[in-house]
Amino acid sequence: MRVRLSILALALSGTPGVWAQESTPRRTPLPPIPEIEADWRSLFGELEEEDEDVEALTADAAPLRYQLSRASLSQLPFAAEFRDLSLLAAGEGDVVPSLAELNRRVRVDRGVLMQLLRAEGYYDPLVDVRVTIPEGEPNRRSVVFEVDTGPLYRFGEVDAQGLDIAEGDPVQAEEVLAAVTELNLRLPREGYPFAEVAEPEIVIDHETRLASMDLAVDPGPRGRFGDIIVSGDDPPFGARHVARLTRFKRGDVYNAEEIDDLRRALIATGLVGSADITPVRGDTLPEGETEVELNVALSPSPPRTLAAQIAFDTEDGFRIEGSWQHRNFVRPEGALTGSLVVGTQERLAAIDFVRSNYKARDVAIGGRIAAFQQDRDAFYSRGFALSGFYERETNLIWQKRWTYRLGPELVLAQERDRSAIVGVPAALRTYYIAAFPAQLSFDASNDLLNPTEGVRLLGRLSPEVSFEGGSFFYSRAEVAASTYLPLTEDDSTVIALRGLVGSILGSNRRNIAPSRRFYAGGGASVRGYGFQNVGPSDADRDPLGGRSKVEASIEGRYRFGDLGAVAFVDAGQVYTGAAPTFDSLRYGIGIGARYFTRFGPVRADIATPINRRPGEARVAVYVSIGQAF
Repeated sequence: MRVRLSILALALSGTPGVWAQESTPRRTPLPPIPEIEADWRSLFGELEEEDEDVEALTADAAPLRYQLSRASLSQLPFAAEFRDLSLLAAGEGDVVPSLAELNRRVRVDRGVLMQLLRAEGYYDPLVDVRVTIPEGEPNRRSVVFEVDTGPLYRFGEVDAQGLDIAEGDPVQAEEVLAAVTELNLRLPREGYPFAEVAEPEIVIDHETRLASMDLAVDPGPRGRFGDIIVSGDDPPFGARHVARLTRFKRGDVYNAEEIDDLRRALIATGLVGSADITPVRGDTLPEGETEVELNVALSPSPPRTLAAQIAFDTEDGFRIEGSWQHRNFVRPEGALTGSLVVGTQERLAAIDFVRSNYKARDVAIGGRIAAFQQDRDAFYSRGFALSGFYERETNLIWQKRWTYRLGPELVLAQERDRSAIVGVPAALRTYYIAAFPAQLSFDASNDLLNPTEGVRLLGRLSPEVSFEGGSFFYSRAEVAASTYLPLTEDDSTVIALRGLVGSILGSNRRNIAPSRRFYAGGGASVRGYGFQNVGPSDADRDPLGGRSKVEASIEGRYRFGDLGAVAFVDAGQVYTGAAPTFDSLRYGIGIGARYFTRFGPVRADIATPINRRPGEARVAVYVSIGQAF
């Protein structure tokens, strides 16, 4: 017997697809499924009536309980799917109002099994059901399904261009649906945006236990990228800027993955609420190809943001911060931000301007003008700063391997350190500093906020000229590296290592402004110590800073679900000379907890210094977003 099937008889709604009723089982089918409200009904076709050898259950209204035996069902390849769809499994343990209701659930679950078997390629299954009364328990029933899958049907003939289904493959509904879906996705990725894939036609031959499949595919003309047309109600930018965000050029072969990438880039600007990109057939090109115009419909998101933050910690005391931002102040993507900080140790008023995706994707230019005052344990500083930068950016969506940042900086500041006689503050010194800091980084890790493998390298160099007490030149340099070593295949256990070396060449420490010296200690440095509290200090144990420093960390990370635990050892020291001597290292040890969110891990670390000195705290606590390094 040969039966023609339509692929539309398959359904996928969080469960495997199943075939419509199309073959004659070795037993007569069960009665039609009752009309009740249940999601599983959409999976089944009509079943013919039969006399089943299930216990003759009547409409007796006496309540009872039942138990479903899973011994034979657990061996089936779709045991989990059946459990999710089964009415008997869902209501097991509850009181059933009548034998008629139990009979209904038995019939429905038998139909579920029949359809799931066919979805796996078993078109001649036998499903027997036994409902018995346990001895001495008249109000209980035991339900047992005995399943004989029968032979597995396979494809004997496949006429389907580009479909990943071959002769000899099992006739499985889910595999066919997955292959058709993959073909619909693959053709646009390979340059055919207007491809049409018809519904597969499948014929089952029960005599040979083979199936044939015919699939009509019209790929249409090969496409090449053409013009970009921007539409929508007050789009935040035009076609020229959208073209800058693409990773393709006009004339390149069409690729649907490039469209998905462009859509994500548009959303990532923060100025687009939704982006609908539709390919439109344009002019015919030589060799039968066609130009593909992109209709980009943009709806804007609110461009302005007001933000405020109130914080307190034992290191910095109180801190109140507020900001106003217009992300499209200068079109396109010219963001202007005004910020104000008032705190126990810091006061700041600043205006920042950043032009993102400047003339090329992921490239930004910007600048800052700021008035500041800092009163920390290491130094007091007040003044004005003006800076600019040119940068290749990285972010959580498109993590870059190579990034850089460079630009000039001018600082006018009055500063003093803590190196005076005990109880007598040092005099303010005026510094005029011109610097040109540059940074280059290489990131081969697998995640920006929670790396589990790979390596990172970072180099900073800042040539600086100071005009305090005459002019002199010096240079600040730092090199840092970190690596991440997974110990398990699922990356749940990781060893993380970090090292940093810094040096200031060209001047003695006294001539260098206190805010430009090296310091160590704190949550991003040597944990267990206060901010900037590792290194040389005066008689009041206030940090003085130095001309070189070293830092190192080893951290063991273990993740279980959305939680994680870490144990770590940090080491570091600051030296007065230009070359670190690697002696007198200070150590901190600690443990931490992690909570993994979609954005990244939230970390909380507690650490204590080794060989604690008078005046140093016994423990220090650090809370932030992302791993320590």
